Amino acid sequence: MKGLDILRNEYLETVQNRSTTLSLLGRGGGMELMKQTVQKDKLMILFPSEETDIHEFFYVLKGELELQVNGETIHVGPDDLISTNDLDEPVQMMAKSEVSILSLSNSLVFHSVSEEIKELQRVGGLVEKKDKYTHKHSLRVSQFAVKTAKRMKLDRQRMDDLFIASILHDIGKINIPEEVLNKPGKLTNEEFDMIKKHPGDGADMLRKTAYKKLADIVEQHHERINGRGYPFGLKADEILLEAKIIGVCDTFDAMTEDRSYRKAYTSEYAMEEIRSLSGIQYDPEVVEAFEKVLQQEGKI
Repeated sequence: MKGLDILRNEYLETVQNRSTTLSLLGRGGGMELMKQTVQKDKLMILFPSEETDIHEFFYVLKGELELQVNGETIHVGPDDLISTNDLDEPVQMMAKSEVSILSLSNSLVFHSVSEEIKELQRVGGLVEKKDKYTHKHSLRVSQFAVKTAKRMKLDRQRMDDLFIASILHDIGKINIPEEVLNKPGKLTNEEFDMIKKHPGDGADMLRKTAYKKLADIVEQHHERINGRGYPFGLKADEILLEAKIIGVCDTFDAMTEDRSYRKAYTSEYAMEEIRSLSGIQYDPEVVEAFEKVLQQEGKI
């Protein structure tokens, strides 16, 4: 049924270390649902967040936890619920037996421990080693993208998704030969066809992970609102806003860094070129927000 997913004894992804197993059951709507198992005599710590609107709920399925709160020892067990919001200091919890906890959080942190994301980032690192002109390109694009999204007042879930997608937007280039990526002259039609495959290849890699819903963002980051982009020639509102944001940030960073076929342009020149294509190739609202980011940072 459309809109309904049922997982039977399986998780989107599981990460394990010596003392804890953390499984992602679901994510969406600005929330992550996880199951966590903590081994006996191991410590679990709840840390304060820099943001006051972070809410976390921990429902104990089995086992017993011992908390130290304001000098008092508190025990929680099955069917007990711990909730946190605007913590002012860390809370330590000792597992007195093996403990299983169901947690719900809007802090969206699972990607920071995800082995799947780490593997895709490793692929991204290999791409940047193949293409000597794109060192830290994806990191810069992600920073620009999140700042632009914040100016456009995207919600926490969309900014988190945008960050991951922008970090991984070029992973499909792993399939492009190094001599094509670094070619100093004009690409042949066949070589450009190779380049045009990288958004789709990257999306296919994401679709095999717990972050498959981000694949369309990666796949569309070279689409343009006049339909002259690739791989599908999408237009206007057919393109996800997150992909439009990456498209502008990606273009700016590419123009302001050296390439095999030219030297870097100045930030002012790059922004002027993007502005001239506002409403033609790029979404005007995205261009306006991005320009304000550059102005705020003193880049133009």
